[in-house]
Amino acid sequence: MVLKGIRVLDFGRYISGPLCGCMLADLGAEVIRVEKVSGSEDRYLIPVDDNGDGAIFLHLNRNKLGMTLNPMKPDARNVMARLVASADIIIANLPQESLLQMGLDYDTLRSYKPDIILVSSSAFGSKGPYANRTGFDGVGQSMCGNAYLSGDPDKPSKSFATWVDYSTALFAFSGTMAALMHKGITGEGQVVETSLLRSALMVFHHNNMEQYLTKVNRTATQNRSPIAGPGDIFETRDGHIILNVIGQPLFERWARMIGEEHWISDPRFSTDENRGNNAEILSERTQAWVGQYTTEQVLALLAEARIPAGPVLSPEQVFQNPHIQQSGMMEMVDYPPAGREVPMMPLPISFSGLDTPIRMPPPQLGEHTGTIMRGLGFNQDEIADLRSKRVI
Repeated sequence: MVLKGIRVLDFGRYISGPLCGCMLADLGAEVIRVEKVSGSEDRYLIPVDDNGDGAIFLHLNRNKLGMTLNPMKPDARNVMARLVASADIIIANLPQESLLQMGLDYDTLRSYKPDIILVSSSAFGSKGPYANRTGFDGVGQSMCGNAYLSGDPDKPSKSFATWVDYSTALFAFSGTMAALMHKGITGEGQVVETSLLRSALMVFHHNNMEQYLTKVNRTATQNRSPIAGPGDIFETRDGHIILNVIGQPLFERWARMIGEEHWISDPRFSTDENRGNNAEILSERTQAWVGQYTTEQVLALLAEARIPAGPVLSPEQVFQNPHIQQSGMMEMVDYPPAGREVPMMPLPISFSGLDTPIRMPPPQLGEHTGTIMRGLGFNQDEIADLRSKRVI
């Protein structure tokens, strides 16, 4: 447990903050998820059990302790002071204005613990005219250019997957690890700041760079790749697959496999750029070839030719896929409120010298509040008083 002895206070909500905290917990940090007294909004989003606990909360809060606290109440100041003084890292994906209101701004935190590390994520960052605006993943997808180039030319489309949230969490996690290393060398804390828009711009930047430098003015092409080919989603006799051909060696293998070897010397398909410009022709021919086979048959042929491809799976089919089943990518974990085991994703990183097990399921609402408060030096009467006032 490489982060054993590190205490993290996770005031995060929804995805980017909680996932950052989750990865720190997987590496052995003691992560305390701090929620509203009635439960945070993300606890109940996409409910999947009789308590109304949601899929996002179950997914991103494993290996954490749970407590409830309302930092806005005057009686919470002493609790916050002791709690922050006991911690090494604070996670809060909130705008700067909200951080100030909750006493989670860096100046206040530093008055409790001079070497504290604050990991702050927001929609737009702390600078610029949008600094105090709120936003979710879709805003980042839309403002970086992704939605414009997805779907149909006349109907922008965001991804169903919240990749902006997840990439922001990954940047926050890597920044936190760097800040911990810096603290180990200098003894200094600092602010680690990420934002949804900045993450989205980072992930999508090569497309925007192309536009800036070439003025190509691309429009959406549904699932068809505009930069190489063939690259598209194709219908089989019993489902769909995705296939991507990039680079000359792959294109030559693909052309020979489907009986179009003469296209190897065709100037329309001489480079990835030319193949992207003529991708509609390549997709049409590939669909005719793929449509002859079942999904299993065509994937076997593509695997033999070493052409990158995979099945398009429904969420139900994901759990039936033999590779996902047998590769250890998911673990079944007992979660009492659900009355059965639930599938959990362990840390998607394997180490040869570290173990990162799922040690405990996500906390029930306020499950560890009493234990944590006693650890901070509050006695039973003080805890009962704070509970009666709904401070905790």
